[in-house]
Formats: sequence, C-alpha cells, structure tokens
Amino acid sequence: MTGRGKFSEFPDIREVTLIENETLIALKRDHETILTPNEHRRNLTTSGVPLNHLVGKRFRVGETVLLGGRLNTPCRYLDLVTKKAVCDLMHHRSGLNCSIISGGKISVGDIVQPA
Repeated sequence: MTGRGKFSEFPDIREVTLIENETLIALKRDHETILTPNEHRRNLTTSGVPLNHLVGKRFRVGETVLLGGRLNTPCRYLDLVTKKAVCDLMHHRSGLNCSIISGGKISVGDIVQPA
C-alpha cells in the first residue's frame, strides 16, 4: 500500500468495498440524483444482496473469498468529486468494507454466496 489517494483515516479493513445497486436506484427514485457505478468509489456493485447481512461473515464473489467488515460511512469527498450532494443521502447505505481472505478472479455477473 502506498498511502496515496484520498481515503478515511479511520482505522478499518478496506481492501475491497461493495455497494448495493439498490442504493443507486433509490437515489434516482427518491432524490432524482443519478450516481453511476463508475462514480460511487466502491470496487464492486452488487444486486439483490443485503450487504448489512454480510458484516462479520465470510463470503465468495467469483473466485475471491472476502470477510465483511463494517458498513461503510459516506464522506464529503464523494460530493466533491461527483459534484453531487449525495453524502447525506447515502447515510446507512454507503456499502460494506471487506478484507480479502483468498484472492482470485471476479467477473461481471458473479454471484455473492457463502464461503
């Protein structure tokens, strides 16, 4: 890790971050705000997977085994880089921080399943 980039100084596991596509849909539906998967600053976008259920659990995405850490906290930096006021709107819906237990290939369409 180079320590470069913009990230929270809060000590945490953040090797991989996930966010629910349902959050992006809700932002558009409830707040007329479009946040695309290339804007949200998470590594993976899931669909149909309640990420809060994965806190403290091992799970697999493709060939990779992850351990769910804490639920992510949105930051104002997201507002700055997207030029959209989404930070407050994503409170309690900003994704899941994970550590990598076993690395491997992840492809579009891979299923999130128990490890």
